[in-house]
Amino acid sequence: MGLKQAYCRICQWFINIAINAMSWRSPVRVDGVDSFHSIPEILERAGKWSPMIVTGPRMGKSEAVKNLFGELTERSVLYDQVLPDPTVARIEEMVRFFKEHECDSIVAVGGGSTIDAAKALAARIARPERSLKAMRGLLKVGKETPFLIAVPTTAGTGSETTIAAVVKDEKEQHKYAINDTALLPDYAVMDPGLTVSLPKEITAATGMDALTHAVEAYLNVSYHNEESRKNCEEAVCIIMEFLERAYGQGDSLEAREEMLIASFKAGAAFTRACVGNVHAIAHTIGGLYGVSHGVANAVVLPIVLEDYGSAAYKDLAALATVSQIAPEGSDEERAKAFIAHIREMNRRMNLPQALPQIREEDIPKMAAWADKEANPLYPVPVVYTRKHFEEVIQKAAGK
Repeated sequence: MGLKQAYCRICQWFINIAINAMSWRSPVRVDGVDSFHSIPEILERAGKWSPMIVTGPRMGKSEAVKNLFGELTERSVLYDQVLPDPTVARIEEMVRFFKEHECDSIVAVGGGSTIDAAKALAARIARPERSLKAMRGLLKVGKETPFLIAVPTTAGTGSETTIAAVVKDEKEQHKYAINDTALLPDYAVMDPGLTVSLPKEITAATGMDALTHAVEAYLNVSYHNEESRKNCEEAVCIIMEFLERAYGQGDSLEAREEMLIASFKAGAAFTRACVGNVHAIAHTIGGLYGVSHGVANAVVLPIVLEDYGSAAYKDLAALATVSQIAPEGSDEERAKAFIAHIREMNRRMNLPQALPQIREEDIPKMAAWADKEANPLYPVPVVYTRKHFEEVIQKAAGK
């Protein structure tokens, strides 16, 4: 074992002790068609009378948000300017909006970017003296945040059930995460009717994002408990059965609802067990080139799994068995069949196999960023050095 790996494993041992000592909760989950209409009642029961509805420009014009705003109009305000990859400047604008209108709660309606922006807003309201950059990393919020209802309109990020908010530093063109149990939403309202209009390409990308969450969390060598491993297995099984149906039959409420459940379970799993090197690399790709997070994960996931080799065979074989992708054979055979299946899913859903927009001159910087994110926090099967990150990024670029 090299010095870097030894250092990371020791740090992870101490982090695991802290995780086991922490008080964990999950958002109250409200499922089913038309569950979106329960939001006014949820707010009333919580004693919240001045919610800020946070969403994006497209969703802000939807009938669902218009109707919600109409029901709450006397006591709510609408902020509909959240864009993909929310920036620090955008979130600071949201903070000013929240304070100006004397809001007491947040209803986030949208994909991962919207919910992440709402969580980052909540962190800044809780800690007005701290910048977002000062809160990046683990457990640096530490105070009660405003009451938050998360309403996902995509099935993939799992942000409605995680402790993470990913934001983009527009000056450095780099993404980073704020991780704190204070950022867990109070409610997750999962209405499949809000996802049936998703374009096929977004359905594919967000679904592969959820798969990456479940697979990376499952492979991590510590932080797990019995529930998180079960969530990983169930999420993988659901995604393998329903993602391509949701992609091909966008109006299937069954497929859409199952994918929302899979996203929630995968999010709950990685909240406990963390993600890994795939995400560390994908965040650098998204920050530099504007590639959607789901697409970046879809490309990088099979490359990293293949790179892990025998260190990941046992767990990948287990996932291949429970999902019925490869119920028989040696660990190596089943693991390789699982990786091959992921590549075939990408191909069938017209997701890229590589990202040629990655520039050779950027790779050392990307490797440094990925190394800083992953180590020593992520308990991955193989601890990557910067050089190792560079080699894998080269493969992601198709070079």
